[in-house]
Amino acid sequence: MASLIIVGSGPAGLTAAIYAARGGIQTKVVEGAAPGGQLMLASEVENYPGFSQPIMGPDLINLFRKQAERLGVEFISSEATGVDFTERPLRVKVRNNTYEADSVIVATGASHRWLGLESEQRLRGRGVSSCATCDGYFFKNKDVVVVGGGDTALEEAIFLSKIANEITIIHRRNKLRASKIIQERAFKNRKIKFLWNSVVEEILGDMQVKGVKLKDLKAGRVYEYRCGGVFVAIGHTPNTEIFRGQLELDEAGYVKTRNRTETSRDGVFAAGDVVDRTYRQAVTAAGSGCEAAMDAIRYLESRD
Repeated sequence: MASLIIVGSGPAGLTAAIYAARGGIQTKVVEGAAPGGQLMLASEVENYPGFSQPIMGPDLINLFRKQAERLGVEFISSEATGVDFTERPLRVKVRNNTYEADSVIVATGASHRWLGLESEQRLRGRGVSSCATCDGYFFKNKDVVVVGGGDTALEEAIFLSKIANEITIIHRRNKLRASKIIQERAFKNRKIKFLWNSVVEEILGDMQVKGVKLKDLKAGRVYEYRCGGVFVAIGHTPNTEIFRGQLELDEAGYVKTRNRTETSRDGVFAAGDVVDRTYRQAVTAAGSGCEAAMDAIRYLESRD
């Protein structure tokens, strides 16, 4: 029987596992350091199709996993520490063990960059978010802040302007890194204002965000700024360190693909946020996981 290893256990990896197992492929999933991926940090998920009521992110991932387990997928509860795609069979090292397979799907995702504040971690899901598309609805008619100055930050602010009362973009410089067209849209939006040369030193609140403590980098002044939510939009880092030298990556570290999921190595495919710089949604990750599994099945059948 043809064999497949999936590295990563978020929506992309688990969907790939479901499709591969149903396709008659012997499938293993290396869960990773954070099983379930970023969806495990989501409080209520309201935009995943098929659920009439909100579902907790961990509960949704658990449903994915149970479905994969029912189909016979084997889970390896650890983190991949190295790979060798230079010869066959393909090899994935998991601590002291090495697993071999005829094909591999890389679905290690991307990690959201955070500010590194204790208060930020404590209030995640309680007013601190990294995804306006996921959580914006919960901030209806509230004043919120968005931290960042790139395309993602401005896109988050523009999206939130349809829901929230007022959006303040906090940026550590005096000009934005975002593309010109996105900047123009933000500057024209009456609900969006800017605080330049400023950084967040602390997020205020006990059980819910009440505001932020800001430092004006030019004046040196530290002051409190009231708000009901904080969206951190300072970028993502793809989890691809172990694939350097094994797969072709772009300048930001994302896996390069052709024909949707094929990587630079024969028999190795990639799906989810590890290739997606634009959408980063559970449903799009699941869709690309399906694509990668179908491509892997076709590849394995052609080899047979």
